[in-house]
Amino acid sequence: RHVADFQLSIASVIENSSSDCLAQDLHLQAQQLAERLKCDSVLSEISTGPGTVNFTINRELLATTVLQQVWKDGSEYGVKSELFSTVPRQKAVIEFSSPNIAKRFHIGHLRSTIVGNFIANLKVALGHEVVRINYLGDWGMQFGLLGVGFQSFGNKEKLKSSPLQHLFEVYVQINKAAADENTKKLAKDFFRKLEECDEQTMSIWKQFRDLSIEEYIRIYKRLGVHFDEYSGESFYREKAQEVLKMLEDKGLLQKTVKGTGVVDLSEEKDLSTVSTVMRSDGTSLYITRQFLIISFRDLAAAIDRMNKHSWDSMIYVTDKSQSNHFQQLFQILKLMGYDWAERCQHVSFGLVQGMKTRRGEVVFLEDVLNEVRSRMLQNMTSTKTTKEIQDPVETAEKVGLAALIIQDFRGLLSSDYQFSWDRALQSRGDTGVFLQYTHARLHSLEQMHGNAELTDVNVACLQEPDAISVLQHLLRYDEVLYRSSQDLQPKHIVSYLLTLSHLAAVAHKTLPVKGSAPDVAQARLCLFHAARSVLANGMKLLGITPVTQM
Repeated sequence: RHVADFQLSIASVIENSSSDCLAQDLHLQAQQLAERLKCDSVLSEISTGPGTVNFTINRELLATTVLQQVWKDGSEYGVKSELFSTVPRQKAVIEFSSPNIAKRFHIGHLRSTIVGNFIANLKVALGHEVVRINYLGDWGMQFGLLGVGFQSFGNKEKLKSSPLQHLFEVYVQINKAAADENTKKLAKDFFRKLEECDEQTMSIWKQFRDLSIEEYIRIYKRLGVHFDEYSGESFYREKAQEVLKMLEDKGLLQKTVKGTGVVDLSEEKDLSTVSTVMRSDGTSLYITRQFLIISFRDLAAAIDRMNKHSWDSMIYVTDKSQSNHFQQLFQILKLMGYDWAERCQHVSFGLVQGMKTRRGEVVFLEDVLNEVRSRMLQNMTSTKTTKEIQDPVETAEKVGLAALIIQDFRGLLSSDYQFSWDRALQSRGDTGVFLQYTHARLHSLEQMHGNAELTDVNVACLQEPDAISVLQHLLRYDEVLYRSSQDLQPKHIVSYLLTLSHLAAVAHKTLPVKGSAPDVAQARLCLFHAARSVLANGMKLLGITPVTQM
């Protein structure tokens, strides 16, 4: 039996329908309503289910409408839906990735990078203006240590050729001596000179920062990610002092017995909930976000972005251990009189366990990219069909990234999950490899039989249940985009694309193009083209580059 296209729940339209309304009453009312409705040129059948009225659209109209819409809107299919007609176009600032210079680029940074990129892609697709900001950990006492370390263990050539790795190695080495009193003193002196803007010290620090950013840009490019702004804690050294003065002027900064500066966030103003913003020695705290500490620099950055970009919403993408930090950041901004703090949002995600490369723990983003590429290349080489690919290394990287992203986006972002290379890189089942394989397969079908033309399609040839299933699913794409735009969760799009790929795979088997009558072949080719087009659109939103050969 076929599946209807739309369903109306009777309980949702009856006045005073209470939960104890009997199922048989609802069923009876559904039948009575269905009897009063008539089929027309749009509806071919009206039936009832348990407490529902089901509507089936005229099959030829369904095929014509969906295929024409996909064809006409192209990459904007789904986005032009009336679901979005009342949504105002806005400007969003998104802060994501944000690694610390000279420290590990851990898996949390990778999650932040791909989640932030997805949110930015989705907002741009929906017509919003987006500013992508990478807020680097580029200031603080560790640069005192790093400066001293570089004087002892640094190598200018290595710094130029692989800055991230070399600075990390230097930092690890100097940290072994960090307890030594002399090292401590030298590091303090170095950082003091930085704070005083000593020319020579600043030029060493600037070189660390500039070369690191250059290498980050190159690696992000492999991920298909870019930023409009590389900001950092160093930008807000002076502005942090202005924030301190504002807090004092508004009477928000209080001193505890120990001399620590706090902002009272309790409703009763009895210091039962406070946020520490300043050490007892008067220095602004370097962020350790897990200890509910607000840095003036974060406050200064938020205010500065509002002045600079006049945004409608600002989204911070970090792991969920920092939720308290952001809650307090937004509260303090509100106390300072900034009502726009209500339009700030923290999109948090869970922790990933068990991501290791063959060399051990992940230290650099590049390690992950190289690992996923080499594992994928190995898988591809062991399959019979891979030999004809023009650029196997490039393809392996794109397919491997798809595997990584789909494994990450399948569940709720806030869930923790156990990472598994084997599961991520499977070619069957609900994986990124399967999405890429489906896309490549549909692409080669078009290559083999020439491009479909919509003008002369006989939609009467698309009446098989497997063709209808694909059309019905394509019709739903805008609803899925709408859900993801509301809660910023990629999982709705992921599960939609996986289902689309499974339906397309079944149709590919049961509805052959080769050997069919010309008008049947042409109609099927159009159906597969539409499926591939929507699949590619969805993959690009998730940050995946669709491949055409596999």
